[in-house]
Amino acid sequence: MAKKRILFVCATGIATSTVVEEKVCDYLRAQGIDFEADQRNVGSVPSIGNDFDLIVASTQVPYDIDAPVISGLPFLTGIGADETLEKIKDVLAK
Repeated sequence: MAKKRILFVCATGIATSTVVEEKVCDYLRAQGIDFEADQRNVGSVPSIGNDFDLIVASTQVPYDIDAPVISGLPFLTGIGADETLEKIKDVLAK
């Protein structure tokens, strides 16, 4: 399977996306999934979003793009994090 590209976004591209990225990347490495990650602010999504296999966002993504978007909020609240990790794994397996 080809290396998957994941974009992590939040309002500024600094704070909450860092927390989400660390948790998701640790999980994906443990699962043996080959990926590369990038982290940006949500405003960059229209210009680069379609270059990624998945976007994990801790804010609303109000743009029409081809890449699937999964909410990263469960990694900040702790509610539903395991289910979200499974959903991310499923999307990347396609």
